[in-house]
Amino acid sequence: MPRTDTGARVIPAPPERVYAALVDPDALTAWLPPDGMTGRFDRFDARPGGSYRLILTYADAGSPGKATPDSDVVEARFVDIVPGARVVQAVEFVSDDPAYAGTMTMTWEVTALGTGTHVEIRADDVPDGISAEDHAAGLASSLANLAAYLETDS
Repeated sequence: MPRTDTGARVIPAPPERVYAALVDPDALTAWLPPDGMTGRFDRFDARPGGSYRLILTYADAGSPGKATPDSDVVEARFVDIVPGARVVQAVEFVSDDPAYAGTMTMTWEVTALGTGTHVEIRADDVPDGISAEDHAAGLASSLANLAAYLETDS
């Protein structure tokens, strides 16, 4: 059954800095992996029609990965990029488990709000194998990491 998960946070940084962190591979590897994971890109091309391959590795080797015993591999395509406002990606997990099959659409929206920026993430058509509770925690963790990254990044 298709499911939509969301997360949002106000980040005390200007929208242009927040948006820049959504399309820069070095920034993304610093803040996107949820707590307990690290990430690296095999390739990254941030433009409509461009794509990336992201490997997320669990710090705890006992955590179940979707692609390998300790990692998730994400193949994604940039569907739409509106500079300063929105990034839309079609995301697929590399896995032999049909519970993770299908394309999830991830939409990041950036909106100026007073002296900060409202950041919202919406994940549509989340695969059944991803628990709603774990996904909500992961989205919240990534948003908290983004806020911390922008506080320290000058």
